[in-house]
Amino acid sequence: MPETLYLTFHIIDQYLSKEKVSGTELPLVGINALLIASKYEESGPQKNIDYGDILRHAYTKEQMLAKERDIMKTLKWKLSVPTQFVFLVCFLKAAMCDKELEHMVFFLAELGLMHYSMITYWPSVAAASAVYAARSTLKRTPLWTQTLMHHTGYLEHQLRKCARQLVIFHPSAAESRLQAVYKKYSSTRFGAVALLPPATELLRSKEVTSS
Repeated sequence: MPETLYLTFHIIDQYLSKEKVSGTELPLVGINALLIASKYEESGPQKNIDYGDILRHAYTKEQMLAKERDIMKTLKWKLSVPTQFVFLVCFLKAAMCDKELEHMVFFLAELGLMHYSMITYWPSVAAASAVYAARSTLKRTPLWTQTLMHHTGYLEHQLRKCARQLVIFHPSAAESRLQAVYKKYSSTRFGAVALLPPATELLRSKEVTSS
């Protein structure tokens, strides 16, 4: 579920902002963040988790449970937060988008999750910028409507910097060592939007560097 994905990244970001974590411990944090998010977001009975199979026996059940408690304590048990996904759903409705635009928005938003530089933007800014960059990529006019300004609370010029970052990530996705997002959105199930040319016109007015 996309809600689980965005909450997972929120948990990781918040935990790492408060705790020092070694490189060898990062997978333990990541898998626990995913498990916590899935427990919170996904309805229905939870299956028993076979901790022995997680990460090819890299961690014991005790280590998994201890890290889960540590993460929740660090976050003060606060999981009800407005992640980027909440804003994406709202802004997509305001954009009255079709499936192609929806796929492009989520492609760019998920690319952004892979880059540390995006952590400097509020979730609402990142979400609105994904919509703006997607509309530019698909050459929708106008790029930013009065309705979108009203529902997002942002003017066009307030989104350009973040949108340019997302556009830069687009052409480099095919060469990235993290291929999951690119492969997902290269499939026909998601409109193969990753294969479309990026919105290079957004980059002409100002150069920005990729993370």
